[in-house]
Amino acid sequence: MRLLVLAAASLLLSLMPALADRALADPARAQSQDRFFTSSDGVRLHYLEAGPRNAHTLVFIPGWTMPAWIWVAQIQSFSNFYHVIAFDPRGQGDSGVPATGYEPIRRGQDIAELLLALNGPPVVIVAWSLGVLDTLAAIHVAGDRSVAGLVLVDNSVGEEPPPTPRFVRQPPRRRGPPPSREVVMRQFVKGMFLQKQPDFFIDRLTEACLRTPDYAARLLLSYPVPRSYWREAIYATNAPVLYAVRPRWVAQGENLLRNRPNTELDVFTDAGHALFIDDAARFDRDVDSFLRRRVWP
Repeated sequence: MRLLVLAAASLLLSLMPALADRALADPARAQSQDRFFTSSDGVRLHYLEAGPRNAHTLVFIPGWTMPAWIWVAQIQSFSNFYHVIAFDPRGQGDSGVPATGYEPIRRGQDIAELLLALNGPPVVIVAWSLGVLDTLAAIHVAGDRSVAGLVLVDNSVGEEPPPTPRFVRQPPRRRGPPPSREVVMRQFVKGMFLQKQPDFFIDRLTEACLRTPDYAARLLLSYPVPRSYWREAIYATNAPVLYAVRPRWVAQGENLLRNRPNTELDVFTDAGHALFIDDAARFDRDVDSFLRRRVWP
């Protein structure tokens, strides 16, 4: 296991220099290309495309303020056998930054329109953090006809029990102005990982996250719908679900297992919030197994 973890870390580190240029390390194995489409409310939205177009399609949705390229290890791994799409939601990555549209229903509509633009068979959506809520909103908005399966990574799905507030130790008060947005965002980015990441990776990821304007970042965290909205969506689809989470969400996952057929729970105890980076080898292996057993046997 340790060798697998080290191999995954080595792969990710080998890809890091390419992130700044938004290119993948081995174009012979993963031909990543920029694609754009225009949403129904006129926003130019970006995604990365890799792998054979005639293969089954995986669509990766990032979390709050994150760029599509945070999935670079998964793009590199899965594009050998799958058609891979990594999406930049509005206000993130290389997508347009409109003044409006940061509420869940519009973000869900954007995902539904992305699937429509792909114009292919049903896909598996791999969604992380805020992307989980955006994806469930897409099912509310457009149903699940375009969804062959869901991999939902480390966020609530509106199941019981509700998340308990996490105690955050307040730093001692300091004189002078509060820390800048850049400092706060860098702390947030570093906090997503249990494994130490290279400084230049943290720098580049922080820079990408800061592209989301402060007003948009705040709106994305407003959640103007009840928790039941997310639960209704996940129970409205019969598509297979892999719920990949840290222990914080295990109780919700156990309720999903009891109450919802075609669900699997995958618990990561030695990874941070970005568990698909901290334990990329295991995450990729577990997702591939789920796809081959549950979705496309």
